[in-house]
Amino acid sequence: MPADLSGTWNLLSSDNFEGYMLALGIDFATRKIAKLLKPQKVIEQNEDSFTIHTYSSLRNYLVTFKVGEEFDEDNKGLDNRKCKSLVTWDNDRLTCIQKGEKKNRGWTHWMEGDKLHLVLTTFCSCI
Repeated sequence: MPADLSGTWNLLSSDNFEGYMLALGIDFATRKIAKLLKPQKVIEQNEDSFTIHTYSSLRNYLVTFKVGEEFDEDNKGLDNRKCKSLVTWDNDRLTCIQKGEKKNRGWTHWMEGDKLHLVLTTFCSCI
């Protein structure tokens, strides 16, 4: 049975977030502001159906999806991209692959103890 990621999660630390944003082509001012934010993530999970709210003092974001079903994702307010996303389970890790304007992009969530981890990925020759 996959992990239950439900809960309210607060950012404790981030590594190389600016490099990630640079690879996505996010402008200088937005990168500087975003690095200072400490977002809160609220995950509601019902088996393989998810609603994820991300709250910050700059912007809020909502995404809903069902594991294994490709969906259209509009990242308005984040990096303003539109993409096709597919979320799957990789053992107890929830992994998303996004196809669109920026290639080879995605994320992975998993739990270790009482902490939720998130790795954002993008592969770009620009960094």
